Amino acid sequence: MKQSVNIILSGGGTGGHIFPAISIANELKALYPYANILFVGASDKIEMEKVPQAGYKIKGLWISGIQRKLTLSNLIFPLKLISSLFKAYVIIKKFKPTIVIGTGGFASGPTLFVANKMGIKTIIQEQNSYPGITNKLLAKNASKICVAYSGLERFFPEDKIKITGNPVRQDLLNITSKREEAQAFFKLNNTKKTLVVLGGSLGARAINNLLENNIEWLVKNQVQVIWQTGKLYYNEYKKYDSIEGVQTHAFLNSMDLAYAAADFLISRAGASSISELCIVGKPVIFIPSPNVAEDHQTKNAMSVVSKGAAILLKEKELDTFKDVFLELLTNKKQQESLSKKIKELALPNATKDIVNEVKKIISN
Repeated sequence: MKQSVNIILSGGGTGGHIFPAISIANELKALYPYANILFVGASDKIEMEKVPQAGYKIKGLWISGIQRKLTLSNLIFPLKLISSLFKAYVIIKKFKPTIVIGTGGFASGPTLFVANKMGIKTIIQEQNSYPGITNKLLAKNASKICVAYSGLERFFPEDKIKITGNPVRQDLLNITSKREEAQAFFKLNNTKKTLVVLGGSLGARAINNLLENNIEWLVKNQVQVIWQTGKLYYNEYKKYDSIEGVQTHAFLNSMDLAYAAADFLISRAGASSISELCIVGKPVIFIPSPNVAEDHQTKNAMSVVSKGAAILLKEKELDTFKDVFLELLTNKKQQESLSKKIKELALPNATKDIVNEVKKIISN
């Protein structure tokens, strides 16, 4: 389409918010090659690095979340919010977007709020099974709300909801054919089972401690481990590379190959991770972070676990890990059942479906 449109995407704070936004931007660029696309993120978060790497411009807002305890950041939050609302107004006034799309995270709140007040059409991409307070407040004035889970009419106007799923990396759609390439890439022994451990881009202390406490037991049980420690913890845990069959990584850049190599996965339960794992279709143990707003990771995980499609292990239950994992390792029927049921939950066309909603709004 030769139509020139101005589109703002706002979201970030974590990879789970920014990578879906980049996927949407790429799909929009394919549909509207002449589109002007601008990202608005939080000025000190991951998006300020990842968005330019993906080839897009980004403006930063001075914004952060509210902590659960009294901190200096909390005390100056009202100042940050006023600053972000004003800067969002300046950005929108100058850029003149046709539509603003929010994928969640600190910056999307002020950006979509200002866009709504200025009469600009907005789309919310709600990734979680339990929305945060910001999206609940923004929903009333949104043109459309693209969701990944059923049952969200409890929180949003039913006539605005469209179930699309969460955008995922398109290179995950054919990972079965990449098994041999993945084993060669990670230098794996193809006679052993492979456990891939994902704690998010920054890392998860509880998951890293779990691995540290059980790494020798896993190796003894003929399991090789690809362990993403997260960049905050890599220096602390990289010493385990010296154990044969164990490799640590601060970050896994080739996620398609990591998923292709995996026989089993341990993961946090962020919305984007769950969407990817449904497409990957392999046995997963979810260890949700209990430190997120509304405990939404546990709610996300339960939406899968309740369908018999994954295993839930809460942080306070990690002492049962050996029993849980040994049962999974030795029970072929359980492995097959988990794989089949999680695959049934996959929504691989999410990015196209979201962009189709954008197209409808732009065309009206």
